[in-house]
Amino acid sequence: MFNFFVFLLNIMKKTIHVIGSGFSSLAASCYLAKAGFEVTIFEKNATIGGRARQLVKDGFTFDIGPTWYWMPDVFERFFNDFNKKPSDYYALEKLNPAYSVYFGKNDFITIEDTLDKIKPAFEKEEAGSAKKLTAFINEAKSNYDIAIKDLVYNPGLSPLELVTPKTILKLNQFFSNIKRDVRKAFKNNRLAQILEFSVLFLGAKPSDTPSFYSFMNYADFGLGTFHPKNGMYQVILALEALALELGVTIKTNAPIDAIIVENGSAKGVVSNGKKYASNVVVSGADYHHTETLLEKTNRQYSESYWSKKTFAPSSLLFYVGFDKKLDNVNHHTLFFDVNFEVHAKAIYDHPKWPENPLFYASFPSKTDASAAPEGKEAGIFLIPLAPGLEDTPELRETYFKKILARFENLTSQNVKKHILFKESFCINDFINDYNSYKGNAYGMANTLTQTAFLRPKLKSKKIKNLYFTGQLTVPGPGVPPALISGKLVADLVSKHYNNNPI
Repeated sequence: MFNFFVFLLNIMKKTIHVIGSGFSSLAASCYLAKAGFEVTIFEKNATIGGRARQLVKDGFTFDIGPTWYWMPDVFERFFNDFNKKPSDYYALEKLNPAYSVYFGKNDFITIEDTLDKIKPAFEKEEAGSAKKLTAFINEAKSNYDIAIKDLVYNPGLSPLELVTPKTILKLNQFFSNIKRDVRKAFKNNRLAQILEFSVLFLGAKPSDTPSFYSFMNYADFGLGTFHPKNGMYQVILALEALALELGVTIKTNAPIDAIIVENGSAKGVVSNGKKYASNVVVSGADYHHTETLLEKTNRQYSESYWSKKTFAPSSLLFYVGFDKKLDNVNHHTLFFDVNFEVHAKAIYDHPKWPENPLFYASFPSKTDASAAPEGKEAGIFLIPLAPGLEDTPELRETYFKKILARFENLTSQNVKKHILFKESFCINDFINDYNSYKGNAYGMANTLTQTAFLRPKLKSKKIKNLYFTGQLTVPGPGVPPALISGKLVADLVSKHYNNNPI
């Protein structure tokens, strides 16, 4: 009798296919499995993680994608939803210093791990700025509390989600911008650039980012920067472990050829020529690409729609193994020794390869011995680029030489002769590996007209039982928002089927 009831339960159990295995897909899969669905993930690549995959070579380990661990409370909330903690899966270290910013040769500002330690660095640059910074971060914290508690866990279904007693008091902050606010308070250009840096994670210029998004400054100066031991990929492995504990099936080397639609409803997927039936399809793959898996009449958004949107940058990345430890750099190091506005115009206004790019470098082996063999250094270099640019081996090499020459000059050391190897990743790779629209790296920017309910929807308006998650939908780009996006889409699916609350 017991076996008969189990049989009936299995028949009644709703089946969901999830496309992709990045942060949002893995998060959605965990929530859906917890809610009682039978979940299978289809990943086109040989390893899981989406943009957060890993490169291992000659004893060096690199995070291919995200390298910054911000907003630890979002990760804690995610794991707490499953009666778990991040520490059940990975060890977390708060970085001190959090990062340093170069403005010239041997000329840099170090950002330490608490606001009290950061204020003297600001005061040294501009008299009276410590007091201004305290007020600015207090306001940023207020925005952070509203954003995380009241806003970002809404599914973007209605503009009314943005209307709360607290947000009404902040209404003017949605019509001003970060650059204006920062430059009004801080006259020192170096300090202003540091405060504008954190909102670049949202994918738009500070001048196009609403003032309310100063909550990213609280994430930076208030909460701090962390590093998971063995790299950000450990978070992906943690999500995988949790998903497997919950009964999720994961298929790799399983690209999706098409989404099966019958009578206006998603009925499954085709992968490697084989049909897989399901009740629901959730895509964490690139939104634009996912809709190309449908007939044109079933797509919500036209090519014209996508072409008019403001996308976050793409990137040229280099993963470099050095045969010695490097000097005068921290785990995270930014190079702002050239004109930001000129570089920004090359990304957003007149897309082209920037003549003199800003760049970022990460040296995880400064913190984590597992990132490189003893006595050696792992380096990751990133140049933000406009999506859709021409990408050739010759261009990559030209820009590597450019930034390495500046790196040597700014940090007063010779490193070229100490390179053991380098690998690169750029626009063509984002397209080939992730089906990324124009090779963008971070999704759609969070500008005023691309916020919350104005972003592409989590649920298809044309096809029943077809849902989307990830950086092109709600709430936006970044790792913490991806975890939240997974929860939001799972909640929509669960409510539709009147399943257990998640």
